[in-house]
Amino acid sequence: MKSTINGTTLFYEVAGNPALMPVVFVHGFPFSCEMWSGQVTAVEHQYCALTYDVRGHGQSNVGDGQYTIELFVDDLIALIDDLKMERVVLVGLSMGGYIALRALERNPERVGAAVLCDTRSEADSNEVKLKRAAGIASVKKHGAATFAEQFVKGVFAAWTFEHKPELVDRIRRVIARMSPVAIAGTLLALAARTDTTESLSRIKVPAMILVGEQDAITPIDAARAMHQRIPKSELHIVPGAAHMSNLENPDVFNEKLLLFLRRVSGT
Repeated sequence: MKSTINGTTLFYEVAGNPALMPVVFVHGFPFSCEMWSGQVTAVEHQYCALTYDVRGHGQSNVGDGQYTIELFVDDLIALIDDLKMERVVLVGLSMGGYIALRALERNPERVGAAVLCDTRSEADSNEVKLKRAAGIASVKKHGAATFAEQFVKGVFAAWTFEHKPELVDRIRRVIARMSPVAIAGTLLALAARTDTTESLSRIKVPAMILVGEQDAITPIDAARAMHQRIPKSELHIVPGAAHMSNLENPDVFNEKLLLFLRRVSGT
């Protein structure tokens, strides 16, 4: 479905019973809500699952490409408002985790629990900001398909390339369909995002952290640092996975997710 949300058109899908506990999945960059299909199938019979394409991604509107993480959080809150969802469980991977962490900091009354996947609370270092600047220059010069080819090399484990090439191809195609304007705008938003580390100790809702054991982008040490700061949080390492833990090892990912949701919902 598409709806006008916060001045733009967002694509979203709702699966399951709207009367049940809402679980909102926020995808990473530069992907789309398609990446959550395996998780939606796992949870839709017991919960209400909402997936959506972040502004500029997937089937959502690109607009002017002048994005910030703050704007993405505005979109998220406006979307759950539009769907009459009061308190939600946020599940965010990578950039989706940045959005979830800022939502927890800014709108804690709207979040009943959080699952933070392959993400971190710190802002970009200067080194990473320069890499994002290089990415902007590259996508403007060579286009989204070339950007996609380079990007997938850093987010999947070597085992995935060897044994699940169709999965890599699927994500490569998702990235290649993205507008270069949206890729550049999102890279700027990521480089400019705020540091949410100091707010972690104030998170009072149940929180689970998942990280691929081979994640080089948001490594285990970053996950452990969040775990140590978030009161009563739990941390699980997903074996055989790199940055795309929900896709590379969906069995373990979904098992941990369902157990967490059952504890949160009291079922």
